[in-house]
Amino acid sequence: MRRIGLVGFGFVGAGLYQALRDGAHGLDVAFVYNRSGGRLGDVPPALVLDDLSDFARFAPDLIVECAHPAITVAHGAAFLERADYMPLSVTALADDVLREKLLAIAESHGHRLLVPRGALVGTDGLFSWRHMWRDVAITFRKHPRSIDFALTEWKPEQITGVTVIYDGPVRGIAKLFPRNVNTMVTCALATIGLDRCHGRMIADPSLQYAAAEVEAWGTDGSYLSTTKRQPMVGVSGRK
Repeated sequence: MRRIGLVGFGFVGAGLYQALRDGAHGLDVAFVYNRSGGRLGDVPPALVLDDLSDFARFAPDLIVECAHPAITVAHGAAFLERADYMPLSVTALADDVLREKLLAIAESHGHRLLVPRGALVGTDGLFSWRHMWRDVAITFRKHPRSIDFALTEWKPEQITGVTVIYDGPVRGIAKLFPRNVNTMVTCALATIGLDRCHGRMIADPSLQYAAAEVEAWGTDGSYLSTTKRQPMVGVSGRK
């Protein structure tokens, strides 16, 4: 039985808990942590972790972060000393110093820092060809209400037509929209890096879905293009 610790109990965390709580596929819940303990619903008290610094007492094999990139900054190193760690808020790994530190700790303690595929279509193919890509671009198209503008001067209600919110290296957009561009960071890490991988965020108030479009050009003249559309729910859904 592989024991999974869950950090965060929002749309994603609660969904993971529901999938794991019956011990399916040889997986079991080690603990559940949420900043607001009152939102844990029917989680048994024995599984509730009140203080993240006490996580080791629950002996997790894998810890999955479903909350915010700040969790990786504050606790990622400690997690990796005792277990494998998968941060779903991949934007935290856009910090080179932090990422290299976590990788070093994982290696020295025999654990793994795992990057989830998320909404990125064809991750394995992109990664296996990473030495062949000359250019890679990823574009997000979302309704303004599905974008967290808290770290920018943009206001959702001011966007009345198709508007390019960001157009540049993925490293830059990771700082501006840490809750919205995890898939962009995954794409960059899997291919040509945060500075060379190009990211665009387009707000469109007419959209009823969210779209992620990836284009990659190979040094041998090859070209890859994928588009994924999905309903606007969960972390990336309408507020």
